[in-house]
Amino acid sequence: MTDPWDDVGYLAWLRADLALQRLEAWAAEHLDTDPGHNLAHALRVGYQASRLARALGACPREATAAALLHDVVNVPKNDPRRAESSSLSATKAIELLPDYGFSPAAVARIADAIRDHSYSRGATPAHALGQALQDADRLEALGVIGLFRCISTGTLMGASYFDDADPFAHDRPLDDLRYSVDHFYTKLLRLPQSFLTEAGRAEADKRAAYLRTTLIQLADELGVAVRPFP
Repeated sequence: MTDPWDDVGYLAWLRADLALQRLEAWAAEHLDTDPGHNLAHALRVGYQASRLARALGACPREATAAALLHDVVNVPKNDPRRAESSSLSATKAIELLPDYGFSPAAVARIADAIRDHSYSRGATPAHALGQALQDADRLEALGVIGLFRCISTGTLMGASYFDDADPFAHDRPLDDLRYSVDHFYTKLLRLPQSFLTEAGRAEADKRAAYLRTTLIQLADELGVAVRPFP
């Protein structure tokens, strides 16, 4: 029997739920087109968050709603108001979700999960739904997708791939606003230790290993020593 939370089955399950189907349509119209925060990202987060929520005894349906709305207000990463993004998205969820049939208790749980999931905010969710959403969103920063997101976001912000004179910051401070490779060291490779669920941490470790392999390959291509990993 196909697991309803496999890649294909999850979307069929979501679209069989009229409220979630309508919420997905709303998100499609209002989320950014930035590939790191668009509808495809939200659906990938929803898939992972639903699986993690189910394992923790939380509601996969609420996890999907939280994922669809977690980036609905997306303040750019180099904006000083960045840490407010998740709170603003949570406020929007509180406004929207009653019209989609979610109970007051469910709305409160979903809003709390959205508010606390953000890396920029620095919160640790106290409840299972928030833990599932936070881990699911952080998985997107690792592995192949994480690599794509890091480079595309850096390019959008005007960063170079790396410092030509010192690609791995052996003789300079790390500066991930100027060099995307530095971001692997300031944040991405440190992410697995922040995961809150057992399944999420296992997947994070696997995806972080891919990033380390990528950096080793880059160092080989450039003929330089790779910086020690955090």
